[in-house]
Amino acid sequence: MRSCKQVSFLVSESQDRKLSLRERLSVKVHLQMCKACQQMARQIKLLRATSRQYKCAEDGKPRHRQDHLSKEASERIRERLRHVSHNQGNRK
Repeated sequence: MRSCKQVSFLVSESQDRKLSLRERLSVKVHLQMCKACQQMARQIKLLRATSRQYKCAEDGKPRHRQDHLSKEASERIRERLRHVSHNQGNRK
């Protein structure tokens, strides 16, 4: 069973990459039992949708693929998040 911290990280990660089958299943099981994480997952999805709508409204044009971060920038951010998550796990 994953912790709430691990699930929140995976829910956030799922916005940027496809989770493995094992990750998806463990998140799904956790979310079925944890109301706080259910709420957090809804909030993350809402924030993502809202930020996309804001970006479109601000530009006055539809959001296109080239509006995303470069692959290199996305990977640097993911690696930094993994590093932070790993270091926080070692503090326990």
